[in-house]
Amino acid sequence: MDRTRFVRIIAKMLTVVMILSVVVFSLGSIVPSADAKKRVTREQINELRDEKRVYERQRNEIQEKINALAFEQLTEMAKKGVLDERIIITGLEIDNLNEIIDHYITLIREKEYEVALAQAREEEQLEKYKSRVRDMEENGFISYLELVFDSTSFADLLARVDFVADIMRADEKLYNDLIGARDETIAAKENLEQSKSEMEEEKVFLGEKEAELIEQLEEASAIILEMEQDIETERALRALVEEEENRIQKEINEKVEELRKQEAANQAVRGTGELVWPANGRVSSRFGWRRHPVFGGRRHHNGIDIAARHGTNVFAADRGSVIISAYSSGYGNYIVINHGNGMTTLYAHLSSRKVSVGTAVSRGQVIGLIGSTGVSTGPHLHFEVTVNGSRINPLVKL
Repeated sequence: MDRTRFVRIIAKMLTVVMILSVVVFSLGSIVPSADAKKRVTREQINELRDEKRVYERQRNEIQEKINALAFEQLTEMAKKGVLDERIIITGLEIDNLNEIIDHYITLIREKEYEVALAQAREEEQLEKYKSRVRDMEENGFISYLELVFDSTSFADLLARVDFVADIMRADEKLYNDLIGARDETIAAKENLEQSKSEMEEEKVFLGEKEAELIEQLEEASAIILEMEQDIETERALRALVEEEENRIQKEINEKVEELRKQEAANQAVRGTGELVWPANGRVSSRFGWRRHPVFGGRRHHNGIDIAARHGTNVFAADRGSVIISAYSSGYGNYIVINHGNGMTTLYAHLSSRKVSVGTAVSRGQVIGLIGSTGVSTGPHLHFEVTVNGSRINPLVKL
């Protein structure tokens, strides 16, 4: 084989390798580095969206109740109860949307980190590739041919050709690594933008739900306000509330008496005797006798009211055990905690209850959210303290 023909063969080999490298460049594949983590986070968001669909179905069922003719035939208090149900579901939908948004915030932070890592890898591969190109510019293809033509035997020639092939494979890997890093950066940026876009959609839904909640609260409050405008209706309403409060207080006292026997064996849930504020807000109504602003009738207020935004956290005032977690027409959603030593605390008009009967709670633990369920004309926490069966002024203990 003459020298010219051999040079042509080697040149063709180099050309084929370079063409293969270009093909790999255009078809480089992506292998995201955090797929497992992404799947888990997406599954959590999908689970929350499933929960969202359940709330939507429940809300539609309640709305059908409200739209039905039978709703108009209910008593005002029964109507308020149905409207409270709708408010509770809307509150849960808002909680759900906030949780979805929180997940997106975490996901976006992860994606931003992935983009930074991918960009760093791309820059690193680019520098390696540039270095190799500079090498090739300085030495050229002639360096490969010299390795071949300087061979001393056919066996030496084959070994040198293998060496050249190794260099070519290394060059091809550089192409692959660079394109893989570039495509990984592009994919990470696309995922980041998709997550941001999805989060913005959820924020729009959240704004709509918050506006819907305000309308629902006003509609529910209007029922109580209307009842309070008529003296006979107002008296009947207050009699109903007082009767219910007395019944619930009797139930509390009975439960406390039952639990006294168990206190020695249940020291872990006995309170300290000193209470922390159950919510962040202002005291809008104090303990004691108060006069109706229109009719002048006096009624004893058995606790304090703490006004705050709907959905504000409500905290256990001391450690203890939940003995009641229920809904009543007067208190709405309410919770009673037994702290031992004859002391209990009651938290009423909640939009949501986060604990059930038998739950051991710690001091300052979130047990519910402020609402306006029951006989209430605006979001606030009604807070009562009972010691040895008698209600006392909570401010004495706070």
